[in-house]
Amino acid sequence: MDKTKTSNQASEIYYHGTKANLKEGDLIEAGFNSNYGQRKVAKYAYFTATIDAAIWGAELAQGEGEGRIYLVEPTGAFEDDPNLTDKKFPGNPTKSYRTTSPLRIVSERSDWQEHAPEQLKAMKEHLERLKQMGIEAIEE
Repeated sequence: MDKTKTSNQASEIYYHGTKANLKEGDLIEAGFNSNYGQRKVAKYAYFTATIDAAIWGAELAQGEGEGRIYLVEPTGAFEDDPNLTDKKFPGNPTKSYRTTSPLRIVSERSDWQEHAPEQLKAMKEHLERLKQMGIEAIEE
């Protein structure tokens, strides 16, 4: 991975939004179908340092059940997520990252507010347009 980072910043809190029902100590790993595009097998596990990006992850995740947000700890090096950074947007405003190493669940955060229904609908429509255009997640 280029421009790798490590989680030696004790003050940084990281989140992962999903619909998976996990518990403290569980690991989130690459190798499962992506939530986006053609749902190819993801080469990375994704996480963020902003609650809003984690909420989008929880709301847009595939599958049944309610969205969940977990506080996670990267177990290895990670890099900026190119899907939400310089390759598509300047900088890294969502503080989104990816790693080939597992993410360890530290705890679940339950005090979050969903996006407004019309905002969620607009985002889902936007993602569907990208899918129809054949635009996939950057997995290089």
